[in-house]
Amino acid sequence: MSIPSDFRGLHLPRRLAQLYAGLALYGVSAALLVRAGLGLEPWGVLHQGLAGLTGLSMGVVSIAVGAAVLLLWIPLRQRPGLGTVSNVVAVGIALDAALATIPDGRGTAVRAAMLGTGIVLNGAATGLYIAARFGPGPRDGLMTAVHRLTGRSVRLVRTAIELTVVATGFTLGGTVGIGTVAYALAIGPLAQLFLRVFAVPAADGGSAVVTTGSPGQAILRR
Repeated sequence: MSIPSDFRGLHLPRRLAQLYAGLALYGVSAALLVRAGLGLEPWGVLHQGLAGLTGLSMGVVSIAVGAAVLLLWIPLRQRPGLGTVSNVVAVGIALDAALATIPDGRGTAVRAAMLGTGIVLNGAATGLYIAARFGPGPRDGLMTAVHRLTGRSVRLVRTAIELTVVATGFTLGGTVGIGTVAYALAIGPLAQLFLRVFAVPAADGGSAVVTTGSPGQAILRR
């Protein structure tokens, strides 16, 4: 039986630690954005809207949406990795756990600090789990698959998907605000920075490998 390429190399323990630390941190960062109450990241808007509609927790909704998006990979002929499947479950669990312990922000200064901290931690989480190289999150994979099939730019595809997600979530009652705009502007540069910080050296001692594809295509959640 052959060993999957994801599980080869001397840096496997570090990569696994990065993967799950990044996914847990992603859930915590998403919870901070929720408690700040100043606007969520695009998929968070949808999750919050669906949670309000269904009465389910945001974490459970996140898992359900991730699983539904992963099903779309089948006709798009995308192959999930360990990181893809782990992303679906781990982020939702961490999100609910963090929401259960982090109180709502009170006062403008506190809410702004929670928003800024959440965005920075989200960038760090993105760098951690993508640099681990266990496959993209289900939402990232959807974006890159549509890009591959249509020939449209990653930026255009991502923008179209996220505008649709935000509009749907907002219609359902999700929170859109200054935090949504701040996240959109900051997450790309932050993720690129942390991809370099958390890059795992190649097993052969060569240069560090961050992602199997273009980092710009992999950035943003899940």
